[in-house]
Amino acid sequence: MGPIVLAFALAVLAWMLVVGDLVRQHRPVWHWYLVGYPVTAWRAVFTWRRVAVLNDLAVSRLPARTLVGHLLVKGDPVRPVAPRCSFPRVTPMGLSVAVRLHAGQTPATYLKAADAFVHAWKVHAVRVTSPERGLVLLTAMARDPLERPGLATAPAELLSALIGALETGGAWVMNLRLVPHWLITGATRSGKSTLLARLITQLATQRVALVGVDCKGGMELGLFAGRLSALATCRREAVAVLSALVLDMQDRMRACRSAGVRSIWELPDKLRPVPVVVLVDEIAELYLSDGTRESKAQAEQCSTLLLRLAQLGAALGIHLVVAGQRVGSDLGPGVTALRAQLGGRICHRVNDPGTAEMTLGDLNKDAVAVAQAITAEERGVAVCTGPDGSWSRARSHLTPTDEAVATARKYSAMTPDLPLVSRALAAPEGDSK
Repeated sequence: MGPIVLAFALAVLAWMLVVGDLVRQHRPVWHWYLVGYPVTAWRAVFTWRRVAVLNDLAVSRLPARTLVGHLLVKGDPVRPVAPRCSFPRVTPMGLSVAVRLHAGQTPATYLKAADAFVHAWKVHAVRVTSPERGLVLLTAMARDPLERPGLATAPAELLSALIGALETGGAWVMNLRLVPHWLITGATRSGKSTLLARLITQLATQRVALVGVDCKGGMELGLFAGRLSALATCRREAVAVLSALVLDMQDRMRACRSAGVRSIWELPDKLRPVPVVVLVDEIAELYLSDGTRESKAQAEQCSTLLLRLAQLGAALGIHLVVAGQRVGSDLGPGVTALRAQLGGRICHRVNDPGTAEMTLGDLNKDAVAVAQAITAEERGVAVCTGPDGSWSRARSHLTPTDEAVATARKYSAMTPDLPLVSRALAAPEGDSK
């Protein structure tokens, strides 16, 4: 009977391993709830004190009866006391642990210890947030949710674009009605161009005017020229287009004042002008100067015009999406002033810490550290801000260039006409009026 029972037990074990592997591959959420969570929760509970002590998260408790002055002479030895934590709560993507901070502690110490929790709990990543004072929430993810992000659904709204997926599993949506202006940074092959292509394909199906400013000769945005109401391919044309948009903005102001409203969205549908989204690719090309008087004048004009559109355009249906590989104060004070008006931020992998700091530093220092940790293999991954000021890792949906170009051509008939902008581009050189 012994060998038979042993063989049966081995067969059952093998069957369970095979079934478990199939469940893990085809139903990863089920596998996590049944196997992954119990094991990871056990690790989190039984390694908590050790990790806290080794990473300076514990405090030393000194019993008064053992002290003479500041000398420990007898009694119990000084004992490190780990902070109190909740039992790990299961989530579809991993688990979360709420930690009550010791007096004097800050969430920054837990952010530094995030990698230690990753290794101790054997998870993909641990995110540190502070939902309220004195409390830290450690969110562990069993696997990379952005490795194969599914494209979640989102309600179809005007000026709203479904970009991809958030690390939390939700939809990554750029809603220009909620956040009117955006700054997007990213090094070459980080996913910035893919994100812009995705944004254009989403807006192409809507009654929206798209205006491109691509001073690299139109190499990027020129692919979508069939759906663009205007395209500036050099700085001279950019000055003409932006000047015309400022004049158009003034016309919209007069229309709102005549109707006694404060926004074009309060106007009747028949009187409401078409919304305009200005896509600027490689902002540095507008701000850098070769030292000549004409070049300096054009750079100053671009800086002033973009700032005016950012300050006044939101209520008038004019929105900015500004992208660049490098954005820093060395481009001039105008960049810092413009950055302050661009409430939406997206930071891909960047080549210098200054660009990550310029993109996210004024909103959240933790987001800067996470953005700088994005690797070259994580194309399309970025740190993005939400309408409520929060931030999250996200990944844009891969939109092939040919698919984006085909979508732009398909909806080219929906391209609105902007007379002032068209006349400005058609005007002779030096005449932008």
